[in-house]
Amino acid sequence: MKRRTTHRCYICFRPLDLCYCEAIPRVANQTEVLILQHVAERFHPFNTARIVRHGLQRCRIVVGHNRDFANGGLPVAPDAVLLYPEEDTRSNVRSHVGVRPSQLIVVDGTWHQAKTIVRDCRQLQTLPRLRLTPAQPGQYRIRREPTPLSLSTVEATVQALSRLEPETPGLDQLLAAFETMVTAQMTRRSREQGTRQKLRSGGVYNKYPRALFLPASQLVVAYGEAPPKSQEGGSDVLQPVNWVAQRLGTNERFEQVLQHAVDLPHRVREHMQLAGITPDRCSTRTHFEQEWRTFLKPKDVLVVYHARTAQLLQGATGPRVRTLVLKSICGKTPAASGSLDEVLRVLGVKALDAWGPTRAHHRLAMAVALAAHLRFCAHNA
Repeated sequence: MKRRTTHRCYICFRPLDLCYCEAIPRVANQTEVLILQHVAERFHPFNTARIVRHGLQRCRIVVGHNRDFANGGLPVAPDAVLLYPEEDTRSNVRSHVGVRPSQLIVVDGTWHQAKTIVRDCRQLQTLPRLRLTPAQPGQYRIRREPTPLSLSTVEATVQALSRLEPETPGLDQLLAAFETMVTAQMTRRSREQGTRQKLRSGGVYNKYPRALFLPASQLVVAYGEAPPKSQEGGSDVLQPVNWVAQRLGTNERFEQVLQHAVDLPHRVREHMQLAGITPDRCSTRTHFEQEWRTFLKPKDVLVVYHARTAQLLQGATGPRVRTLVLKSICGKTPAASGSLDEVLRVLGVKALDAWGPTRAHHRLAMAVALAAHLRFCAHNA
C-alpha cells in the first residue's frame, strides 16, 4: 500500500492546505532581531520563529547547538538586549532600561533548550535582559508549554518590539498570522482525533497505567540515594545509601541508612544531608533487605520517579516487584518528563512537608505529592 504524499510549503513547512504564508505581513521594524535557534527547532512543523523571520524586515536566524553558540563569534551588537523569559534574581543580571537598543536577541527553543543555550554562551550572560510580564496566557495551544503564561517565540518577540518601538505598524498582524496557523492546526487535529477515537479501545488506560487505579494502600512510593560512581568501588551493582518509602493509603513509613554511608566523603554526605550520621544509626545490607521485604507486601506496587531508583534494590526485594515509574507517565502530560522539581512546578503541585531531615526525605515528599496528583487525575479522567 503506497503512503500518501503530503505536499508542503517550503517557507512555513506546513502542508499546502495549512499554509499561512499569505497572512504574514511585512513589518519595517527598527530594532534588528537576532534569533538564536536550537537546531532541533529548525524543521519543527509548529516553529513560530519562521513567522518572525518572514514578517520582519530586519531579522536573521542563526541555527546551532549549545556548543556552537558557546564557541562565541555571534554577531551580537554592543548595545544588544537579550529577551529571556525566566525570572532571575541574581544581582549580576541587569535589566534593560532607557534607550532603545539596536539589536534584540531572542533564543528559540524549548524551555530547557533556551535555558541551556543562555547558560553555555558567555556572549549572552552579560547582556541586559528585557523582561516580559504577560498579562494573559499565550495562545500556543498546539505545543506544550511549561506554564500557562509561557509565550511562543512570535508572541514574545511582538510583545518586546511593541515595548521598544510602539510606533511601528503591523506588529499585531504577525500575531494574526500566528493565530491563523494555530486555528488551522487545531481544526485539523480535532477532526483527526474524532476519527482515531473510534479506533481506541484502551480508554483512560492509554494515558494512565492500571497501577494508579489500585487501592492506595498497595502503592508504595520510594526514593533512594546512591553513592557517586567514583565511590562505588568499581562495582556495576548500584548500592543504596539512604532509602525511604511511604505507603500512600496508610502513610506507613520506612527508612534505612546503610553502613557504607559513613565512609562517603564529607561533601557527599552533606549533599545527602547525612553529615551527622554515625555507625550506630546505620543498618547492614542484610538487615536492610530483611526489613524491606517485611515492609513490602506481595501485591504492592513500587512507585518511583526514576527507573534508576528501583535499580538500587537489585537483589533486595526477593521475587520481582511490580514497579511504576512516574517519569514515564509525565511524558504524556503537559509537564513532559523533566526533573521532579520542574514537573511539580509545571503541574502546579505543592510538595508535602518532609517527615525526615535528609535529602531523600525531601525528594520522597515530592514523589508522594506527584503520585497522589497523577492518581487523582487518573480517577477523574
